[in-house]
Amino acid sequence: MTYNEACLVPNPMGPNACVLFDPEVCIGCNSCVDQCRSQVLLPNPVSGKPPIVAYPDDCWFCGCCVNVCPVPGANSMEHPLQNKVAWKRKETGEFFRIGMKNPPAPNLKPPVDH
Repeated sequence: MTYNEACLVPNPMGPNACVLFDPEVCIGCNSCVDQCRSQVLLPNPVSGKPPIVAYPDDCWFCGCCVNVCPVPGANSMEHPLQNKVAWKRKETGEFFRIGMKNPPAPNLKPPVDH
């Protein structure tokens, strides 16, 4: 009789990435793992490496993991596309959303009273 080794592996990543880690910046302190309210993150078994995003679909997008991080830029919240604010310019039909590259200048005109 043979026994297979049990391993913990993250769920396959879907279109929802939720938290992104920069492995060059993250020090692997796991403070984000301790702070996560929905237990999306698991500590990496390799010391000093970023946590494992095990359950991305369960993320509440509360941002606690990003706020508690002691190293700026080590992690960031990646909101799903349907949660990102978007707008369309009437005159040209151009479509814009927050986070896009080269966004247009903000509209500083006051609203028109009707």
